Amino acid sequence: MDASQNADPAELKKFSALAQSWWDPAGPSKPLHELNPLRMRYIERALVLKDAGVLDVGCGGGILSESMARAGARVLGIDLAQAVLDVAELHAIEGKIAVQYQAMAAEQLALEQPAAFDLVTCMEMLEHVPQPAAVMAALATLVKPGGDVIVSTLNRKPLAFAVAIIGAEYMARMLPRGTHEYLKFIRPSELARWGRDAGLDLTDLTGITYNPLTRSFRLSPNTDINYLAHFKRPAS
Repeated sequence: MDASQNADPAELKKFSALAQSWWDPAGPSKPLHELNPLRMRYIERALVLKDAGVLDVGCGGGILSESMARAGARVLGIDLAQAVLDVAELHAIEGKIAVQYQAMAAEQLALEQPAAFDLVTCMEMLEHVPQPAAVMAALATLVKPGGDVIVSTLNRKPLAFAVAIIGAEYMARMLPRGTHEYLKFIRPSELARWGRDAGLDLTDLTGITYNPLTRSFRLSPNTDINYLAHFKRPAS
């Protein structure tokens, strides 16, 4: 498959339109800012970031990329939305944070730099691409033997539709309308199969729940809405 084809132009346009407000903690990317500390806790529970070579696939404006760099990782963030990458690069320069960014698909980078990273992350991106299984195969190729792959996505269950689309987009207006498409949500069993087919071992599956009263996220055994998955590439 041509790596450049595994992207939806409408999705890229949608996220490019949010570029200038990406780092506004009260703007459309507010949920990403609120989720970021939770993601960092999950990642740091899986491995030590200091001196680790990390690839952040679908990095957007760099919220997670910068946090991992601050923790001592050597981070490369990739995305196909150039407008968002421009914002990420400028923010890193202003904050004097050493993060590299590149406009490239994971599939293309996998051809150029196989087994190059200790950790590969891909957060809330798989449900926005036409062929998520192909992305999972690329993540597996990019990580070193013995390395870690951590992804997050949304479960294709009625509760996720009610919370992530009806609740977050239409009622609470936490996200712009049209941010998500329910049929692109991914069941954990599907994600596990794609990882297994790519040669990865699923070691952990943890849900993310949101408390509207405290406006806070927490890790949970309940994977009915958002969830994180930790895969390992076998050492041999």
